[in-house]
Amino acid sequence: MPSTSGNVPETPRVISPSPSLDDGPDARDGYLAPVTRSAARRQHLSGVAEDSSGSGRSQSPPAPTPSRSTRKRRSNPMIPASPPSTPNGKASNGLLSPKIAEAAREISRSPSPLGLIPLHSRYRNFIHRHEIPRKLLHVSIGFLTLGLYSRGIQTLQITPVLFSALVPIAVTDLVRHRSEKVNKLYIRCMGALMRETEVSGYNGVIWYLLGAYVVLRFFPKDVGVMGVLLLSWCDTAASTFGRLYGRYTPRLRVGKSLAGTLAAWCVGVVTAATFWGWFVPYMGAFPNDPENAFMFTGRLNLLPNCVRGLIGWEPSFSGVISGPLALGAMSVVSGVVAAGSEFIDLWGWDDNLTIPVLSGLGLWGFLKVFG
Repeated sequence: MPSTSGNVPETPRVISPSPSLDDGPDARDGYLAPVTRSAARRQHLSGVAEDSSGSGRSQSPPAPTPSRSTRKRRSNPMIPASPPSTPNGKASNGLLSPKIAEAAREISRSPSPLGLIPLHSRYRNFIHRHEIPRKLLHVSIGFLTLGLYSRGIQTLQITPVLFSALVPIAVTDLVRHRSEKVNKLYIRCMGALMRETEVSGYNGVIWYLLGAYVVLRFFPKDVGVMGVLLLSWCDTAASTFGRLYGRYTPRLRVGKSLAGTLAAWCVGVVTAATFWGWFVPYMGAFPNDPENAFMFTGRLNLLPNCVRGLIGWEPSFSGVISGPLALGAMSVVSGVVAAGSEFIDLWGWDDNLTIPVLSGLGLWGFLKVFG
């Protein structure tokens, strides 16, 4: 039967389908077209979405690994760190809250920066934690006292100068507590030598001058000088070692540890042995020394005269020690007096006043009985 050209069917076109994103390694004919990085990323995200919808859990995509350019470099220690965030999401200013500060003050008189003195927040280790400028001034007073002693200046010649310095400093402190502008200016100028407790209280320099004035004015020359030396060096040693090692030793009372008390005792012993055993003999007596300027003359009675009479000691037995033995006993007693005066809390008074006064009373009483 003859065929016509119009009845011939067209040749079908066979098109090989391209693999879709859902095709895995078992795709048709084992062929996979090249996949770009963006397509692979979309495929990965779609797979994560299917897994999360199938398991019924909401999973967040993994955090992208920070590139080298976005990684934070190690911060410069000279640049203040950014303030940490608090649990409520608000940024913290890096300072203690008042409640935490009050709890910490039971351990130390100057626990952590509260923001009252800007220099304390900026130089925490140098000024606030270790109080380097304040301690340098504290220690230098002892060397200044020995320098004046070596020039033959008597204690009664120093007391008018101390009183002359005490009056304007005390008046300035009264004025700044009544004027906020004056107080801010005062803190800006003297903040490195202040504690934060002195912002609303009286400056420790006032009590330092008052304590030195009392001990130099009302006690003999050697006892008065020793009172100032014990204040200058023993108090500094107690504060330094108490802050460094106080946490490892028992706490004797609020703000006082065994480490600080032992440091005060050791420095007191060394100070007394050096002053009475080397410095005083080396300098010798001065022509303008007052009568009975020295209570310790290198001799100590084992028992007072009244006690020896009660127990019936014969006059032939003097009961007196001298030389290195007497110096050693006097040094040990001076260390005990220094540690005790630094430890005692006398009605909450400042230790810059109580340490020299109590030290002078302790040394004067001991030498009055056994000297």
